[in-house]
Amino acid sequence: MDGNVRSSLDSSAGPPPYSRGNEGSLVSALKTLLFFTILMVTLPIGLYFASKAFIFEGSLKMSSSDSYFYAAIVAVLAVHVVLALFVYVAWNEGTPKGKGKHD
Repeated sequence: MDGNVRSSLDSSAGPPPYSRGNEGSLVSALKTLLFFTILMVTLPIGLYFASKAFIFEGSLKMSSSDSYFYAAIVAVLAVHVVLALFVYVAWNEGTPKGKGKHD
């Protein structure tokens, strides 16, 4: 009888079999979050300075105060685009790739 108890304890000692699938989805979610975090920091700041220097002051010859204003609008629009992309990717992350197609 001790052999039966011991074998049932050994089989239940390991992690449940569904934990590997959760680890993969957790890693995928963290990679997605890290990607969009980096994008959220770099894209608006980069677009702000690039549009201010090259587009508004360089090509359009605007004054410095006007170029600050329009470059800030470009940066705010970039933030909204990154947020919308993040919501779209996060919404579709758990769905199977061929779910919506009916043959």
